Amino acid sequence: MLGVNHTFMPQFILIGFSAFPHLQLMFFLLFLLMYLFTLLGNLLIMTTIWSERSLHTPMYLFLCALSISEILYTFVIIPRMLADLLSTHHSITFVACGNQMFFSFTFGFTHSFLLTVMGYDRYVAICHPLRYNVLMSPHGCACLVAWSWIGGSVMGMVVTTAVFQLTFCGPNEIRHFFCHVPPLLKLACGENVPVVAKCVGLVCITVLLGCCLLILLSYAFIVSTILRIPSAEGQHKAFSTCASHLTVVVVHYGFASVIYLKPKGPQSLEGDTLMGITYTVLTPFLSPIIFSLRNKELKVAMKKTFLSKLSLQNS
Repeated sequence: MLGVNHTFMPQFILIGFSAFPHLQLMFFLLFLLMYLFTLLGNLLIMTTIWSERSLHTPMYLFLCALSISEILYTFVIIPRMLADLLSTHHSITFVACGNQMFFSFTFGFTHSFLLTVMGYDRYVAICHPLRYNVLMSPHGCACLVAWSWIGGSVMGMVVTTAVFQLTFCGPNEIRHFFCHVPPLLKLACGENVPVVAKCVGLVCITVLLGCCLLILLSYAFIVSTILRIPSAEGQHKAFSTCASHLTVVVVHYGFASVIYLKPKGPQSLEGDTLMGITYTVLTPFLSPIIFSLRNKELKVAMKKTFLSKLSLQNS
């Protein structure tokens, strides 16, 4: 039951881009193009993997699952953000805010878990090639993907439940362009707010660092094995299978560390908004580009698939 000074918030106001009133149309066009490119890039990857039988391997199964999680993650945040850039009405209901937080965390953590699984896949392929078909069987791969999605859903539920069991007293303006935890916690009141803030932050950092450390451990073994390969050509071939994944990991955790490990202190609305763009728009935009350009096998398969389709249309 709410106290005398507590008011139930039926809706919130997202004010993330109000700091840039003269740039909103430019932002809309830029973010729309980046979003469409993100969708098309991931759909292109998924279509190529589906069409080319040579790509029906665990590594590309995980990449396909990663593209799905990325499409869903951006769909939860970016269309709403684009609509707000063209609208003067930036309100979001309490329930919609909770749903947005749940799904953004679910797909975001699923993405991290899938990157970790992909690191394990590369470790098995390079360090234990003779056991690869056993350790990365179709059933085993399906289980790894399923557990990544289950783990992401659990994390999304834990974070969202912890935040939305608090009482929100006002004002109802969220200093961000979507329902993100830190600005939302600033609207909450009660003795439990600092505890919830610390617990949510600790859970997020622990999971992200845990995934990052597992990936680093996988690559420590991978590098050790590659250095023992006698020929330079063999070393290059082995490392080239990891290059795209490693680049995406660096980008993903690089931007995540800026968000979760930044020093505590007063933040401007402009700073929070621009920082949020890095992991909601920029990282998903770069991911399909990196996989398409740095994965030679995928790049060749894309050319083969779509050149054959063009030739069929012209014939």
